Amino acid sequence: MKILELVQKVQGTQTFETVKDSLQVSKGMTLYYLHRLKKQGYLKTKRLSNNRRLYTIGIENKLGGKSYIEVINQYAPLKIRTTRVHRIYGKEITEEEALMYALQTKSIRIISASLALFKKIDQWTLLYQLAKKNNVERQVGALYDLAKKMMKIRRMTQRFRNHALPKRKDTFQDIIQGLHSKDFKEIEKIWKIHLPFNKEDLEDYR
Repeated sequence: MKILELVQKVQGTQTFETVKDSLQVSKGMTLYYLHRLKKQGYLKTKRLSNNRRLYTIGIENKLGGKSYIEVINQYAPLKIRTTRVHRIYGKEITEEEALMYALQTKSIRIISASLALFKKIDQWTLLYQLAKKNNVERQVGALYDLAKKMMKIRRMTQRFRNHALPKRKDTFQDIIQGLHSKDFKEIEKIWKIHLPFNKEDLEDYR
C-alpha cells in the first residue's frame, strides 16, 4: 500500500485497534504499518494514563509546524486539551505570540494556562508591539502582575510598564466580558483592567 493511501485510510486520532479495524489486517501488519507511518513522519504517539497508546496520523505531522496551544502547554501546570488545533508552518511561534493568541480566545482556561508563558517571555519590545497592535497593553500588564504573584517570572522592562500603564482618562476594561476578580483588586486598580480570576481559579500555580 502506498504511504499516502495509508495515511488517508487511517488519518486522525486512532488506537491500535481502530487502525487494525480500518485496514482490516492482522496485528503483525498493523504494527508494520504503524512503524512505517512513524518512520516517514506521518504519525505521532501519545501514551495515556492507562498505558495505552494514542496515535495522531496525518500529513500535517510530516509538514511539521506547531500550534499556539502546544507552546502554552510547554509551560502550563495544567495542560489544555482541545480537538481544535491551528498549526503554524514555516516559522517558530514565540511565547509573546502565544500570549496574544490566548487573550484573543477569551477563554478563561486558555488565558489561565498562558500565565506560565511569563516564565519565558523576554522579548518585551516584541510583546509591546503585538499588544499595542491588538490594543491589549494594559491586559498584558495586569496579567504580568498577576503571574508575578503566582510564580517566579522574568522581569518586565520599565519601558514596557511605563508605556502600558493607563492614562487618567482611560476607563476600566474587561479581559473577559463580565468576569471580575474579588481577590486582585489592587492589580485591577493599577491597570484599570478587570481580571477574570479569583485565587481559587489559580490553584494549579500554588
